[in-house]
Amino acid sequence: MQYIQVQFNCEPNTEVLTDVLSAQLGEIGFESFVRTETGLEAYIPLPVLSLEKVDQLLSDFPLEAEITYSYSEMEDKNWNEEWEKNYFQPVVIDDVLCIHSSFHKIGGEFRYCILIDPKMSFGTGHHQTTELMMRELLKMDLQGKSLLDMGCGTAVLAILASMRGASPVTAVDIDEWAYHNAMENARLNGIDNINLLQGGAELLGDETYDVILANINRNILLQDIPAYTQVLNKNGVLIMSGFYKEDIPAIRAAAEAQGLTYGHFSEIDQWVTAIFCFQ
Repeated sequence: MQYIQVQFNCEPNTEVLTDVLSAQLGEIGFESFVRTETGLEAYIPLPVLSLEKVDQLLSDFPLEAEITYSYSEMEDKNWNEEWEKNYFQPVVIDDVLCIHSSFHKIGGEFRYCILIDPKMSFGTGHHQTTELMMRELLKMDLQGKSLLDMGCGTAVLAILASMRGASPVTAVDIDEWAYHNAMENARLNGIDNINLLQGGAELLGDETYDVILANINRNILLQDIPAYTQVLNKNGVLIMSGFYKEDIPAIRAAAEAQGLTYGHFSEIDQWVTAIFCFQ
């Protein structure tokens, strides 16, 4: 597939700014990102690129910044393979969990090894929010608990939850690319108890869950917290990430308005994961 490389020049060029920019670009079809000395390189399939959407995104950008961009067509080749080989490195968490792809040589012994073929999608474990969510899962007793993973991406969180005993597991993502990639990754890891669905919170029906994961973004979370609460069992846990520490008051207010009780938060580089209980 032919890709377009878009170079965003950002002032100021901070990690917070480029993280927010990449998250929003992901919502309009961009598939991979590389931080640069001047800002961010972003890659999108040629048929998906809409300059009008890019211009609107920058016009509505929530942070104070000056962002300009230029773009160029790239050579038609297997960019998924190139991205994996050059940018996707194994992720190790406390010598307990290792996330890797088939071309990696893994040394050492780990309690959990997850094999994924990321296809330039989010959820390889490198982002702070994914690591925060995984650390919470590693601390929890998931044995026999039903679990919902909203915005599952590569399904790495759903796969880890299944490995730790959660069952049944439902994983949902609105993106068709992520949906098919999640199915492939579940198969690669021999996981057969994940029910994968393509869509959003509108898919939630009568089935309820003991644990709900939602690593999305602030606006979607604020919109969908009522839907999550409707399908959360009594004494269930809602774990949310994809936002900054400064967003906790808004997230907490929305959750408490639905009868949820705030537990705690954890933080990496201003990104946070917040935990709520339904009593």
